[in-house]
Amino acid sequence: MTLKTSTHEKLVLKGIISELRKVCSKVLCHAQQFGYSSDDLFAMHLAMEEALVNAVKHGNKRDMNKNIAIEYDVTPEKIDVSVTDQGHGFNPDNVEDPRCGDNIYKTGGRGVLLMKSYMDEVEYNETGNSVHMVKFNSKLAR
Repeated sequence: MTLKTSTHEKLVLKGIISELRKVCSKVLCHAQQFGYSSDDLFAMHLAMEEALVNAVKHGNKRDMNKNIAIEYDVTPEKIDVSVTDQGHGFNPDNVEDPRCGDNIYKTGGRGVLLMKSYMDEVEYNETGNSVHMVKFNSKLAR
């Protein structure tokens, strides 16, 4: 019997949140099988939820005819996820800091900060319609 050492999948789905959450659950299930801590799983869950909701809501403007591409790779060492929408993108450097001034009282605008806070690596493509995130397995401290 061969022990599986990684799981890779690339999917293109309609922007239906409930369907996208199933992919998130799959990623977390694979990560759990590789022994990631509950803190790592929480971080990945939160960041992936934010990325998926942002892709549907802000990227594709809730247009059900547009797709969301998700590519993930889960290994014992790290979880690597990319979420790409069909929107025009944005500049993440222009997102206001939700911890400053009146932004504290706004109900939205925290997703980018949360993803950067909970993930080990977060980067956007040049267009700003694709986010790539990495979470390293904290049980295998680098």
